[in-house]
Amino acid sequence: MKKLGLIAGNGKFPFLVLDAAKSRGYEVVVAAIKEETFPEIEQRGAAVHWMSLGELSRLIETFQRAGITEAVMAGQVKHKQIFSSIRPDWKLAKLLLSLTTRNTDSLIGAVAKVLADEGIHLMNSTELLEPLLAPAGLLTKRAPTEQEQTNITYGRAVAHHVARFDIGQTVVIAHAACVAIEAMEGTDAAILRAGELMGSLHGEASTFSRDLTVVKVAKPHQDMRFDVPVVGLHTIETMIKAGASCLALEAARCLVLDGDAVYHAADDAGIAIVADAV
Repeated sequence: MKKLGLIAGNGKFPFLVLDAAKSRGYEVVVAAIKEETFPEIEQRGAAVHWMSLGELSRLIETFQRAGITEAVMAGQVKHKQIFSSIRPDWKLAKLLLSLTTRNTDSLIGAVAKVLADEGIHLMNSTELLEPLLAPAGLLTKRAPTEQEQTNITYGRAVAHHVARFDIGQTVVIAHAACVAIEAMEGTDAAILRAGELMGSLHGEASTFSRDLTVVKVAKPHQDMRFDVPVVGLHTIETMIKAGASCLALEAARCLVLDGDAVYHAADDAGIAIVADAV
């Protein structure tokens, strides 16, 4: 039987990868990150090994003992965890000290190289979930309004510039003005922050629309092994809370974790979703 190592972060993404891998005949060994992974991962019929985010040596040893030569990273690991109280082991500490920048690409890219040097190669995180990649075109019943389309055009230009520096992949736009840019706090927090900023204007006279457009892009040279853009039902719920009316994605480079349920929820809320081919 083929074996696959799964490095599991938070959210539904690891569960979907695990189920897809098992359906393809893989025996899956899960490295579950104590600070991130949902405990329900133990109920999916795979061997689960819990470890701290800082235990890179233990991750490697666990996979090598299990005979793992191929692995996948799935699920978010909050970037801010790097600056928390987590103590890196000697291997991770050596890696961190070698980096000139500590953005997502440099951090996880360096980890991927260490894994490869130990005979563990990372596959694309989307390889087992290609049906969930956003298709090109209009994905909801309602198309973006003229103002929302203007927001999308402007937002994509801003987001692609921001993504070049690996700061974040999401921007929130209102009336062709950038209200929020995602950084370490993550997509949902950036959307909610934009909603709070616009909400603070309630009761004040304004000639501008306060409806928010959320634009999510991949990096210019997106490494599909990790940090792939992801949205799901929770994204729609967050948009509703923030007063966002439109979501723009990149086709074939953004995972829609809950599939059609996301588009149905958007339709129910009157939210437009569109994915542009790059």
